[in-house]
This record gives sequence, C-alpha cells and structure tokens, in this order.
Amino acid sequence: MNVVVVGGGLAGLVCARRLASEGADVTLFEQEPEVGGRVRSTREDGYTFDRGFQVLFTEYPAAKRELDYDALDLRYFTPGACLARPGERSVLSDPLRDPGAALESALNREISLGDKLRTLVLRRQLSTVDPEELFSGGDQSIRAALLERNFSEKFIENFAAPFYGGITLDRSLSSSAATFAYTFAMLSRGEIAVPAAGMGAIPDQLVDAARAAGATIETDREVEVVDGDNVSVDGESITADAVVVAADPKRARELTGVESIPTEAQGCVTQWYSLGAELDAGKRLLLDAAGEDGAPNQIVPHTAVAPEYAPDGETLLSATFLGEPSDSDSELTERTRRTLSAWYPERAFDSLTALHTDRVPFSQFVQPPGFYTTLPDVRAPEGSVYLAGDHTQWSSIQGAMKSGRVASEAVLEDSTSQSV
Repeated sequence: MNVVVVGGGLAGLVCARRLASEGADVTLFEQEPEVGGRVRSTREDGYTFDRGFQVLFTEYPAAKRELDYDALDLRYFTPGACLARPGERSVLSDPLRDPGAALESALNREISLGDKLRTLVLRRQLSTVDPEELFSGGDQSIRAALLERNFSEKFIENFAAPFYGGITLDRSLSSSAATFAYTFAMLSRGEIAVPAAGMGAIPDQLVDAARAAGATIETDREVEVVDGDNVSVDGESITADAVVVAADPKRARELTGVESIPTEAQGCVTQWYSLGAELDAGKRLLLDAAGEDGAPNQIVPHTAVAPEYAPDGETLLSATFLGEPSDSDSELTERTRRTLSAWYPERAFDSLTALHTDRVPFSQFVQPPGFYTTLPDVRAPEGSVYLAGDHTQWSSIQGAMKSGRVASEAVLEDSTSQSV
C-alpha cells in the first residue's frame, strides 16, 4: 500500500511512523524546511527558543504511547505557580505533590481556604476519570464550570484566569470546560516538563522513529493539490492508495474542502530575554494575578527549569502576551521590564535584554463550549483521503498525536476491508 502524508507536524509524523511500521510505503511531504508544525525550537548562540511558550503534560496518553521520555531527557517544572502583582508575589502549589510548599500555599492570601479545599475536591474527582469521556455530553465555559462548583470570583480572577488563560490563550475563560477538565486531570496525575534540548526534540524524535520504520520524509516539498488519490507536489503528480492530510487547519481545509475544519485562531506573542540573575520563583511559572493592562500573562524562568536552554551561567526568561499585540519588539520588551519592576520593586531590570520574539497568530483553534461536536471525522474528505491533526480532536499535543494514530488506523482498516 502506497500512502502520502501531507504535513510534518506531530500528527503527520505519528501517522507516518505507524503506517510504515505496518508495512505501508509511506512518503511524507512537509512544505517547511523542518518538521514539527507548531512544535518547534530555534537554536541560536547557545540558546534554545521554543516557538511560543510550550510544555509537555507528561500524563497525556498519546505522548506516553508515542514518545520515549528517557531519550527526551525531560526537565520538570515545580507544581503550582507564583502569583504576582505589583509589590507582591506568593506561591500557590499542590500540597499533595509539592509538600515543601504546603505551608506557603496554605498562607496564600490570593486564594481563600474554601477555594483551596474545592480545588482538592476537584483534583480527587478528576484523578480517576477517563479523560476521553470529558469530550462527550453537555459542555459550558470554563468560567461557568468553576462558578457552578462554587469557586469564587477571586479564585477565578487571581488564579484561573492567568493559569488557564495561558493554556487556552483566553483569560476570559470562555473556552470549553472539557479542555479545562482534561488538562486539570493531567496536572493532577502527572507533571509539566520540557526536553533538555527544547520542545523541538519531540518532533525530532518522531521523525527519527518514522524514518527508522521505513517512512520517507521530504521537507521543502509543498503539496499544492489533493484530488482523491492524486496529489500534486511542486508540480509533480503522484498517485497513492491513500492520502492523509495532516496539514495545519487552514491548509487542510483548502486541500480537502472540508468546511467543518476549524480555522478561527487564538494567537500569542512570546519574547525571550537574558537576565543577569534568576528570579526567586524557582521552577514555577510567574502569573499575572492582577490582569494588568499590557502586562504579559506569564513569565517563565526557563533556565531554572532547564539550564540547557542557555549557555553556562546565563539566565533565560520568556514572557507571553495573549492575542496579537501590535507593539514592536522593543515596546514588548519595555512592557516586560515594567512588569518585572512592579513585581520585584527591590530589583533593577536594566540588564533585561530581548534575544528572540515569536509572533504566533495561530497557536490554537478557538474551542468554545461544545466545539468537539462540530469537528470533522477522520474520513470526512471524499475518496481515499483522510484527516489528521489536532483539529479532529482538540487543540493540544495530545490531540495532535492521537489524531495521527486514529488516521493510521482508519487507513489500515479501510485497506484491509477493501482487500477482503
């Protein structure tokens, strides 16, 4: 069986490896010079800059299935976060997984005791649920779900908005509560990590595995047309028994004509900086608890978590701004400097130096309540064409990797039924 895979993101790479492992003759075409899609890293002058702030939830079932964590040499964040506002910083952590911060978290004034107890109850309830069941039945916004569970507005504004705003790129918490429940369950069971070599090590590992299985991976090759079992690649016509379109959502819709592929986007800008010394947040995210106008949603002490992200002795931070701010790179740097100066009035940040800026207009597709009922099926295109990509599941590393497996299984199942 001859299969063409269009797109070298996580979904396409997983699909290519699985099909090749089953004996298919697989060729993957990626239009960019490198694979990875939205999960990539840039390496310059000894620094590693991920494409936007990205992390791996280690309990994602698809990630555990497809990746070799030991080979990725993971570096782990400390559970919880440091909630920051002008003149004040406080730690909020999971006392069950971070007992060393239990007292500090108990004394945190940003969150009431009642909300802390409600968080532990929610953690217990979601710790054993099948996460896939969360994407079925009714749905509501994250904000509505939290209010329904009697969480206070103070909890929502001081913690949930910046923390889940960073995950969904939407501080209004109007996104699907199913995504909240799924990620909360993953956080309750596992950890947040990055590979020592950056998030780009994930597609690097997948492409090596695909090639080892026998797949051919061709970069700088654009698929211009998909017409049934025929594809046009840089003007060359190729016939295949099956075509898996694992391109980004907008391109996938263009190539297949499947209108249900979501293309409305959530974006962000992540800027990376060197700094003379580490912050005092340890291996935790710093969240903007105050929702200050113009402030980054979160600041991440990368070298505290993964020293390999920078040359020896250097400190690397990133700041992520939600949406698509029109500010210049230098203006964004000044916004971060002002934010850090407000959070740390005892320190000077004259040495903060911008190193790299990523403007990512399409980080995720928009996921309103019930979005999963409208997503396209893997077999939505006509003929022997299949879909893979997080836009067939939900916008995440989990969704992308799972979709690659689902697409490969559909191709193999249909091939078997046709040969009987």
